[in-house]
Formats: sequence, C-alpha cells, structure tokens
Amino acid sequence: MRILKEDHHQTFNYKQICAKLDVNDTSSRNMVIKRLGQLRAKGQIIEPERGKYQLTPNRNYHTGILDVSGKGGGYVMVPDMEQDIYVPPHHLNKALHGDEVEVYVYKQRRSKKHEGEIVKIIQRKTEEFVGVIEIQKKFAFVHTSESNKMYTDVFVPLKKIGKAEHGDKVVVKLEDWPDKADSPFGKVTKVLGKPGEHNTEIHSILVQYGLPYEFPQEVEDYANKIDTSIKKEEIAKRRDMRDILTFTIDPKDAKDFDDALSFQKLENGNYEIGIHIADVSHYLVPGTILDDEAYERATSVYLVDRVVPMLPEILSNGACSLRPHEEKYTFSAVFEMDPASAKIHNQWFGRTVTYSDARFAYEEAQAIIEQNVSSSAVENKSYNNTIPAEVSLTGKTYKVDDTLVEATLELDRLAKLMRRQRMKDGAISFDKVEVKFNLDEDANPTGVFFKTSKDANKLIEEFMLLANRKVSEFIGKKTPKHTFVYRIHDEPDDEKLAALEKVVGKFGYKLNLKDRKSVTSSLNTLLVDVQGKKEQNMVDTLAIRTMSKAVYSTENIGHYGLAFDYYSHFTSPIRRYPDVMVHRLLQHYLDGGKPASEEEYEEKCKHSSAMEQLATNSERDSIKYMQVKFMQDHKDEEFLGVISGVTEWGIYVEIISNKCEGMVRLRDIKDDHYEFDQETYSIIGQRTHNQITLGDEVIVKVKEADLVKKHLDFHLIGVKE
Repeated sequence: MRILKEDHHQTFNYKQICAKLDVNDTSSRNMVIKRLGQLRAKGQIIEPERGKYQLTPNRNYHTGILDVSGKGGGYVMVPDMEQDIYVPPHHLNKALHGDEVEVYVYKQRRSKKHEGEIVKIIQRKTEEFVGVIEIQKKFAFVHTSESNKMYTDVFVPLKKIGKAEHGDKVVVKLEDWPDKADSPFGKVTKVLGKPGEHNTEIHSILVQYGLPYEFPQEVEDYANKIDTSIKKEEIAKRRDMRDILTFTIDPKDAKDFDDALSFQKLENGNYEIGIHIADVSHYLVPGTILDDEAYERATSVYLVDRVVPMLPEILSNGACSLRPHEEKYTFSAVFEMDPASAKIHNQWFGRTVTYSDARFAYEEAQAIIEQNVSSSAVENKSYNNTIPAEVSLTGKTYKVDDTLVEATLELDRLAKLMRRQRMKDGAISFDKVEVKFNLDEDANPTGVFFKTSKDANKLIEEFMLLANRKVSEFIGKKTPKHTFVYRIHDEPDDEKLAALEKVVGKFGYKLNLKDRKSVTSSLNTLLVDVQGKKEQNMVDTLAIRTMSKAVYSTENIGHYGLAFDYYSHFTSPIRRYPDVMVHRLLQHYLDGGKPASEEEYEEKCKHSSAMEQLATNSERDSIKYMQVKFMQDHKDEEFLGVISGVTEWGIYVEIISNKCEGMVRLRDIKDDHYEFDQETYSIIGQRTHNQITLGDEVIVKVKEADLVKKHLDFHLIGVKE
C-alpha cells in the first residue's frame, strides 16, 4: 500500500512491487499476488489492466506548497481548499520548506483541523542551503540552524567539502537523501567566508533566497557588445520630443534614472505633460541570454549597502539611464491636461526620443517647492510672478532656469490635485517611514536616519501612477480581451481588519469596518493620527500586514490600495521585468497585433511575483542585519523603546530613536514570574500583578546582538511611568 500510495497515479504489476520490496523468493512473490487480490476485493486498489494494479482514486490527495513552521511541523497550502493542511513533524517525509508536495489528508475525526501526511515531493523549491560547516575526522556536517524553516543539518563526506575550513559559512547542495538516513547528503558548492564578516553575511542573505550577486560572464560579454548609440534611422521611427523641456527628479545617490517628465504649455492654454520611461525593451531582445537572465532575476534587489541589478551596468547605468544632457530612446505616455482641474483631454502612448535638460535630486526639487511658494498658493496657482532663478540647499546656492522652476511648481500643483482626487476615490495613504543607514567606507553603520515622503517624492509618484493607470486602462478596455500584465491588489481580509481594530483600540484609535468606503476612510484617518507618535511604525506595519499582497496577473481585479480599476507597472523597466513585458505588449497592440497567449504571460506573472517576494524578504533581512550590527556598538547605552509585540515567550521592543527591534525574553525579567495574557496583549506578573502591555514605553539595554542569526536580545531596565 505504501508503494501504491507514493505513486498513486501509476500502475504496477506484482513483479515491480516485489522488486520495490526487495523480495525474490517464490513464497514471498505468492504472498504479494495473494495480498493484491485481497486488496482489490476490498476495493482499496483497482486493476485497470490485467495484472496491473493502482490505488483506488481518492479525493483525499492534494497538491500544494509546504510551509514549514519554526516548531517542526508544517502546513500545506492547497489553492482549492479553504483551510491549510497540518502535517506533523513525523509525516513531513523529507519534504522541506517551499517544496511542491502531494499530501494525503486523513479523515477528520473530532478535530476540525485538516491533518495529513506528505506522500510525494513533486518539486524541491531549492537544493541549496546556507550554513556553518563543522568538520570532524571522517565527515562533516553543515548546520543550517540560521533558517528556522530548515529542520535538518546536511551530512557532507570529506571529499565533498571543497576548500571549506571548520567554522566557515558555506553553500551546500543536496545530492541524496537515503531512505534510512536522518539527514540529507550534500556537497559544498561555495565558501562564503567567516560568520559575522560583512560580505559573508550579505552574500548569505542573497544565497538563502536563491538570488544572484553577480552576472555570468557570458551575459556581461553579450551586454557589452550591444550598440547603444542613437541612430538617425531609429529616431525616424519615433516621436521626436528632444526640443521639449524634460528633466528627472530622483534620489541624490541614484545611479540610474529610468523616468523623466516633460512640460510644455499648449496654445489652447492646456499643458502637455509627458512621462518618459527608458526604452529597455529596445535593447532587451526576447530569446537572448540577456533577456533570459533578466527574466530569471525579474527584479533588482536593494540591500542596505548595495544594489543587485536586474540588468548589467552598461544598460542600467548607461544606455537606459536618462542622464542629463543626453539623448535617449524612451517609451512615453503623453497627456494633455487642464491646468485648473488636472483633467485629461487627450492621451498618447508610444516610442519616443528625448533629451534630458536637467537632473534634480528630490531635495533640490523639494527646496524649490518649499522656498518659492506655499502649498496653498500652489493649489490656487497664486505664486509670485517673479520666480527666483536660484535655490538654497544645504548651504549651497543652485542656479535654476526659470522655466524649470515654473514646471516643477506646476507639476507639484497638478500632483496635489490628482492625489486629492485619489484619496476621495478611496485610496489608502501609506507613507511608512523607511529606515536608512549612514555607512562608512567599510559599510559599517555609523548612524540611522529615516526617509519620509515629501512633496517632491509625491509629485513623481502621482505622475508615475497616472502613466501606470492610463496604460493599463488603455489595454484593459479593449474588446475582445487583450492579454496584459496587471498589478492587482485584493481587498483586505475581514479577520485581519478585526485584529487590527483590536490592537489600535489599545492606543485609543478606532476603525469603522462597516463597508469599503468607511474602512478606507478610517484607515487613512488612523495613518494620519499616528504620525509622529511612538506607536507610528508599529501601527503602520500592522496596517500594511492587514492588506493583501499586490501581485502580477493577467486577470484584472483592480488595485484596492490605490482605488484604481486598472493598474499596471509601466514606469520602471530597468529594475522590474513586468514593466518590460508591459512595454512589449503595449507596442505589440499599438502595432495592431493579436491578443498574446494568456497562459504564457500568467506563468511569467507568477514567476515575477515570486521573485519580488524573495527580493523583499532579502531586503528586510539586510536591514535587520545592519540594525544588529549598529546595536553591537551601543551595548552600554540605555534606550527608550515601545512594546511592539507580545508573545508567550517574550515581548518585542522597538527602539524609538532608531527603529531597531529586539526581544526581552520572559525568563530574563527577574522582578517577577510573568505570564502572557492573549486577551489584553500583555504580560502579567503572578506575584506583583504588574502588567506590561502593547504600546507601553520601556527602557532597555542590549543583552546580545547576534549578527549570524540577525537577532537582538534586550535586558528590560524598567517601564517608563
């Protein structure tokens, strides 16, 4: 029965079963034949062909993805089941986190929880793992305890350890997992370095998520041979917009500029505003090794101290970067807009050639907005007639063309009008604070600062949103349906909203969950009310977690968070492969092409969504690593923090001044024996009845800063009165 269960789609004759059971004597073979007859008579197996047997088809078999929990067991997530299937540790049967598996679900008895056993590993998520190697006399083990999802170490014969030395952090590849072995067998494929060293830990984060940190040489060679010059014959095929005022606004440390804005006044009094995006698809040809590499990566990865780009530097920082005073091939969305209302009268999409007249850093654009005009004056278009031609910024004076200043101010005014309308339509305003680090030349953190979104950032955001929405709408409204790559965002889960309501209620905030409009309105009110408060980061994080994940799909359901019926990613093809797909499909349809294969693009959407999630996880890990590294140098200091989480094993504390989060374990609080109270999100002292609850301000000191595990432990000094 075990043999038939393991491959229940296949048929077996008695000889094949005997071979699998490793029996070859006549008596045993006869017993097998007899037993097969008995099982068939009971209806447990069928005989679809004479002498060939198969397990009776059973609805209890399901296929899904295994999510291993930190406690040893796991859950199989099956798309067509409402509830995940719990798999106890002894029934994982060598399946690992992320594997696609087949699971047999037992009949439910008293418990309402689905429980099952993994009977087949259909596809491993990965065969490479990061760990620390322990070399003994006759063999070695790679300890993979860094990942709480990996429940076993890997056995490595000495002849397969390569150049690894005892205690090195390495990449180990699984090669075999014999039936009777507790651990899989593997070989060391890469030595990352000594645990705790900066490059070792950063590279291990990338490897852990299956992300590359360098391009294969043949891809670099291919990219370097691309002709990136601007050709007359190519310009002739495009709309020439080189004479129109065009400029970029980007972070001051940006190396690639993939979007620019153009601005001109029309004779009828309206404005023509162009959103110009680097024409990556001109250089990225389907079927080439460069395109294959970009697709596999699907996204650039932004770690604390480096960018792992989707495209080689010659494209990302060169040919496709809209650098000032250079002509570039672009893909554009051009809108004729009413200056008074920001209403769109006409739109045009297509390939262009542009010339960037200037490059602003966000700080420079922000200084223009702040120094030349108040926001209320901008909205009423009543700024001074004489616009100063220079702007002071961080002690320096920048000469700025009058027309550039006017264009910046007008674009800012229109952006505010569009944003106000978007909020009225039910968009949710997430302006989460980003944690950034000042790094020295060795990438050691010397300070922490917070990046917030100001008017200049929102100016660019609104026009990028406009292009993304209108491109998506242009294709999405075509009949018959034209396959397209949408960025979709489902409505939040009711249970998560109810949980959020309960948590924020502890801080005196309220949510109205009556209907969609009241949910978005009260969420926006909450996000405004918490700004600048000690609990802001925690509430922002919890609110974001309440939301569904935005993903790529050919099936459009709209974007809940932005309150758009149609939305795509069009504006960042240097760093996102879905934008490249959008450019290709848009051009294909502009050329009169037939609807593309939905099945093919849906597969690409799933891959892009999965890679985006891995990139996000690695970025989060790199921030956590840098926070731990920063706190290593502040072990003797006391910090004021806010309790951001309460569990049965401890309390999580986020330091207010730097957003670093660590844990105070219950066993380390010495003034009493504390127990977790789930109802009140608190821990309560059994003798003193002291209550420490979510949102309380506490004073903590670093107990341990573990770079390898990326974990902070705190001592609780006291609760702030």
